[in-house]
Amino acid sequence: MKRNRVIKSVIRYSEAFKLKVVAEVEREGLTFEEARRKYGVRSAGTVSRWVRQYGNGSRGKIIRVQTPEPINELKRLQERVKRLESLLADANIDLVLERAYTQIACEQAGIKDMEEFKKKHPGGRRT
Repeated sequence: MKRNRVIKSVIRYSEAFKLKVVAEVEREGLTFEEARRKYGVRSAGTVSRWVRQYGNGSRGKIIRVQTPEPINELKRLQERVKRLESLLADANIDLVLERAYTQIACEQAGIKDMEEFKKKHPGGRRT
């Protein structure tokens, strides 16, 4: 029983050819697929591999460099925001309690218009 084998020829690309393709991808913004079709490269991942291997790093990689100073500054600011939020919540609770106390005091004193009372007496709000 004979098997029919299909023998594919191996294509080797020169370094100069690879560098030309990579330069065009980086310079002109071709996609890997466009460059593959334009230059007749068989495999879909070949051009991207060349760009990783021979490229200047402008395609395919995002490098984020962060030193300890910005990291520490971010932590410090996050802690400050948390502390300020806590202080604001405390201030809001104090305000609600003060308003409730003032309303109860006015009711017990027989004062019907609390806003008018605040305007007439010292320590009240002035407009």
